[in-house]
Amino acid sequence: MKFWRTFDIEVIKFVEGRHEIEFEIGDSFFQHFEDNNLVEKGQMIVRIIMDKGAHLIEMDFHIQGTVNLICDRSLEEFEQPLDIHEKMIYKFGSEEKEINEDVMMITRDTPSVNVAQLIYEFILLNLPAKKIHPDYRNELDDEDFEGEGGIVYLDDENFEDDELEDNSKEEPKEIDPRWASLKNLKNKE
Repeated sequence: MKFWRTFDIEVIKFVEGRHEIEFEIGDSFFQHFEDNNLVEKGQMIVRIIMDKGAHLIEMDFHIQGTVNLICDRSLEEFEQPLDIHEKMIYKFGSEEKEINEDVMMITRDTPSVNVAQLIYEFILLNLPAKKIHPDYRNELDDEDFEGEGGIVYLDDENFEDDELEDNSKEEPKEIDPRWASLKNLKNKE
């Protein structure tokens, strides 16, 4: 319970204007979340710039540091640097509810806002889709090669005829054996 209170921002005590709040996150932070299977360790600094106005509170989150991830290829642990900028808006209203992922409604007498879950979600959303150890990032696997190689599909049946007409002034070039075998497949139909 003490852990969660550490990340309470007592918005009712702040006057209108700009305020800066800072939190330090260590390994123990990630252990307090049940679905913690992606990140178990990390060292980060969270700086929140809070602008409190008459009708809403804007919070700009800047999260910077490293998290320890497990490489998808080698299963080795490595440090992944993160530099995250996110924004959350709290509007004053008649009840407490989530309007959308970036806007929450709170009442004017809401004593505090807990940002632990938000910080955790911001970190998870900014993790790379493929967690690759820095030693292996220059190596291409089959999936990477297919995506970057650019497969060319020819769907115009007159492509070769058009090409020959344009190049009729030039000497005929040898056809690449790969294209020749594809041409034979086309002729079999």
